[in-house]
Amino acid sequence: MIGVGVRGIGVLAPGLPGWPAARRVLAGEEPYRATEAAEPRPDALPPNERRRGVRTVRWAIAAAQEALAASGAAPADAASVFATSSGDGETLVQILEALAQPAHEVSPTRFHNSVHNAASGYWSIAAGARRAAVTLCAYDASFAAALLEAAALVQSGERNVPLVAYDIPYPPPLAAVRPIREPVAVALVLGAEADAPALALWRIALEAEPATIAAMPIPELASNPAARALPLLAGVARGESADVRLALPGECTLVVATRP
Repeated sequence: MIGVGVRGIGVLAPGLPGWPAARRVLAGEEPYRATEAAEPRPDALPPNERRRGVRTVRWAIAAAQEALAASGAAPADAASVFATSSGDGETLVQILEALAQPAHEVSPTRFHNSVHNAASGYWSIAAGARRAAVTLCAYDASFAAALLEAAALVQSGERNVPLVAYDIPYPPPLAAVRPIREPVAVALVLGAEADAPALALWRIALEAEPATIAAMPIPELASNPAARALPLLAGVARGESADVRLALPGECTLVVATRP
């Protein structure tokens, strides 16, 4: 088993404009209200990058900023893990529309925003990060795969590892084949179990058996793969001990035992 401490949390979703609001909802102190989330304008991005950055970039970096600020960790010194199941769908649609025209002209800005590690690259610029940055995809299991990767980095000696999971709805016509209804970005800063203080302690293990999807505390966000972090965050919000099982590719299960 791998032990990690959760040192900071960032959340951005409809009705969850940051971890303090999300904590109250997940703890059952307030009802969930699906109010539209204000579009973030993360001040960590320099003006040029803020103009060029697409919606997925802005959401990912806003969540990462909140988690890092809460943890007190220095962003420039942190290795990071980013995860998105679908990349930036708006950019993909724009490129496909451009390629369907006679001139086939794709702008350089659209091209560099189309790569899967675009948000990680913008984060490296914004935070002045000099450490390794991993960007991965495991379709609907992307958050679980990223959690395993981040925990392994902590186990290998990294002191504070930002984990950022995010997905934004696709525009038509791709929305019909990839129906993500609401945008969600979640960020965690994970550190060594022995380093205090921490919001919660997690013990993470692998099982070679398929898992059912953990019950979603906010069903309205269940279509977004990044929201699969919410069952874990509910345990943190309530200060309860719980075992959460997350599906991984290859019919494996990530078992997270959370302790206050």
